[in-house]
Amino acid sequence: MRATRFAWGASLALTVAGVVGCFSERTSGPGVDLAGCSAQLPSEAFGTTIVIIRDFAFAPAQVRVRSGTKVTWVNCEAPGTDSHTSTADAGSWTSPLLASGTTYTQEFATTGAFAYHCEPHPGMMGTVTVE
Repeated sequence: MRATRFAWGASLALTVAGVVGCFSERTSGPGVDLAGCSAQLPSEAFGTTIVIIRDFAFAPAQVRVRSGTKVTWVNCEAPGTDSHTSTADAGSWTSPLLASGTTYTQEFATTGAFAYHCEPHPGMMGTVTVE
């Protein structure tokens, strides 16, 4: 029963999408546990699509959102692990270095497929598809 509630809650957290706000580097706000990751989400991140950074990978690596939706990357690496970025291949956005437990939120206003990578670890790749 507890596992079912956790799975339902995690699924809900990953699928809820909002349409207001813009990117933010703040990390204050209510805590959230995403598949064992404890991080503080900024209020601007509520209602966004969540991408978890863990084990030197983005999960999910491909997300599909509607125009006007925000995507929030949450670094769930163990403390002391290398920092990561979310950096658009075409240069339209780049996050600061994200240490363990920090977040970055980006709003996607135009349609298209936006490939991205981690600047210090270019083998880490993902795509945000905006419809």
